Amino acid sequence: MLNTKSKYSIKSICTTILLVGALGLHAQDKELDSLEGKKVVLDEVFVSAIRVTKATPVTFSNINKEELAPRNLGQDIPILLNFLPSVVTTSDAGAGIGYTGIRVRGSDATRVNVTINGIPYNDSESHGTFWVNMPDFASSTESIQLQRGVGTSTNGAGAFGASLNILTDAVSEDAYAQIASSIGSFGTLRNNLKFSTGLLNNQVEISGRLSKLDSDGYVDRARVNMDSYFLQAAYKDENTLIKGLLFGGNQLTYQAWYGIDAQTLRENRTFNVAGQYTDENGNTQFYDNETDNYKQDHAQLLWNETWNAHWSTNFALHYTRGRGYFEQFKEEDDFETYGFTPIEVDGAEVNTTDLIRRRWLDNDFYGTVFSANYKDENIDFIVGGGLNNYVGDHFGEIIWARFAGNSNIRDRYYEDRSTKTDFNMFTKANYSLNQQWSLFGDLQYRRVDFTANGEDTGLVDDTFNFFNPKAGITYDMNPNHNFYFSYAVANREPNRNDYENGSPKPERLNDFELGWRYINSKIQINTNAYYMRYKDQLVLTGGLNDVGAPLRQNVGDSYRLGLEIDAAIQLGDKFKIQPNVALSTNKNVDFFIEGATGLESLGDTDIAFSPNLIVGNMLSYVPNNDLQISLLTKYVGKQFMNNIQDENSVLKAYSQTDFNIQYSIPMNSFAKSIAFSGLVNNIFNSDIVSNGADYGGGFVVFYPQAGANFLLGATLSF
Repeated sequence: MLNTKSKYSIKSICTTILLVGALGLHAQDKELDSLEGKKVVLDEVFVSAIRVTKATPVTFSNINKEELAPRNLGQDIPILLNFLPSVVTTSDAGAGIGYTGIRVRGSDATRVNVTINGIPYNDSESHGTFWVNMPDFASSTESIQLQRGVGTSTNGAGAFGASLNILTDAVSEDAYAQIASSIGSFGTLRNNLKFSTGLLNNQVEISGRLSKLDSDGYVDRARVNMDSYFLQAAYKDENTLIKGLLFGGNQLTYQAWYGIDAQTLRENRTFNVAGQYTDENGNTQFYDNETDNYKQDHAQLLWNETWNAHWSTNFALHYTRGRGYFEQFKEEDDFETYGFTPIEVDGAEVNTTDLIRRRWLDNDFYGTVFSANYKDENIDFIVGGGLNNYVGDHFGEIIWARFAGNSNIRDRYYEDRSTKTDFNMFTKANYSLNQQWSLFGDLQYRRVDFTANGEDTGLVDDTFNFFNPKAGITYDMNPNHNFYFSYAVANREPNRNDYENGSPKPERLNDFELGWRYINSKIQINTNAYYMRYKDQLVLTGGLNDVGAPLRQNVGDSYRLGLEIDAAIQLGDKFKIQPNVALSTNKNVDFFIEGATGLESLGDTDIAFSPNLIVGNMLSYVPNNDLQISLLTKYVGKQFMNNIQDENSVLKAYSQTDFNIQYSIPMNSFAKSIAFSGLVNNIFNSDIVSNGADYGGGFVVFYPQAGANFLLGATLSF
């Protein structure tokens, strides 16, 4: 979107507050008369070392599979989390399927630490999370916890915006089978099949899922063709739980990460420049295979052992295999880029050519994570860590060229390798001084060794040693009121793209969190204030590199100061309202740019992609156990796409409202039940642009999101 006034639309804000809707708060607190939270079920031991409860002075939200189910019709996990506090999501294809992203407190996806069963998922080199490689993964998710801010020590890259940990399907005591299908706008079709044997001999369970998902996307040619699988074998007895998991996905996605300029946004908002070229007759054409092709497979072995009344341990081995490429048609590209020797054609020297290239990534990620937990009446003590290794091969090949000199098919025009070893050890404890006061401490040492030899990165051989202490205090005034304060330090290494963009420094964050939780039989409220002070923060510049990854730069001092409030209010027996609001100021301190006469000070400027106001809400009507109707609304304030507060580089404030319904019919014949779900996204057909890029020099692009669109689904359970 283009320029916008600095004032928010009063009508939009009021509409948002009235309609409200976020799956927020501590959704684990199903019984609103207790602050104890959800009882730990069998499988939750695998994430007990990194998850938190109300006894920990950390800001968090939980969502379980029952809350995801009504809207789980094929959209990616970030889109399903859109209505949580301080969360902004976006989709390249505009419809929530394919390449999607999440920002929390203005921090982009490379700063959101994602784990699956406690095992790191973020890409080791880019720090990004590519949900497109896990299509329909929400269908194999038991629960999700989002910790905002630094959170507690966990595995993988340090969290500078949030930690998102996912627990996969729990062991089912009963056998079941399930068939789910959904259809929707833009040719969307999702089918999956799930099953479980239940506990055989009261000890062994085998379960799994197969999914197929296709969509044409809202943006022109932004089609996705994806399939995925999930297979789990579990063994349990009185003291032991062992799970072996195999899961993965295969995706073919037409590229849609180029965006469109302001004029095209006004005139043809679905236009996609990807694959565009001019044929020999001067006609504009689009290459039909300008696609991203990637396959990723995961193996996890998880073992929890309870040794006695006080001690338990977790141990996990994991291996991820990823391989794939994106294919591009390049028009009149230079021979020099590919090492071609100029040739003579019809008496003239030729040193450019049309060609089709593939840029490959072939990688392996493997390692172990572990923890030991001691618990008694007064102390909950955990010591743990992880050792993970990444090896990534990058290479490019030519599969066709109009003029190719003396080259051969699939000649590699670049080839390099990156390696990364990530080791961490942490110890954390909650100690109860009495029934009201408890202390929290968390110490982590993390060592990172990173090497690369790319043409863009140069020779990199860096080692980082980080110490990340955290401490806090919690006060339970009575069963209804809970207060907490925490201070946490996080340090973080640059990613590969940062090296390509210059000579980056590691960054450091000091995070202060002050919170109050209130709960009674009808109302639950969470309020927290935070101050996040950064040194050498790698902030988004607004630009993208040649593969669509965001560019960042170190800034000296910066901070994020904010207030977050979310609530769950029961209105009678049938209505529930869950509003949330996030107010913040996000500033680069004494920001300098290179001007015509040298360095020019702009003073304090807004950090890119950091809205000062985010409001969400969910209004639910549940007349009985079989029917649920919800109205979900999100308001996101104005965002700058650069760090100089350029009014020509703005994402306008927008409001989105979705309508969701689920109706279940119990059956006593061949099936147990059938559930119908409907989701209408953006029911008011608002013009939403949730993401963009600013390459400098006035070259600004935008990523429009779909207007009103729908998804309909049915799930048959046996």
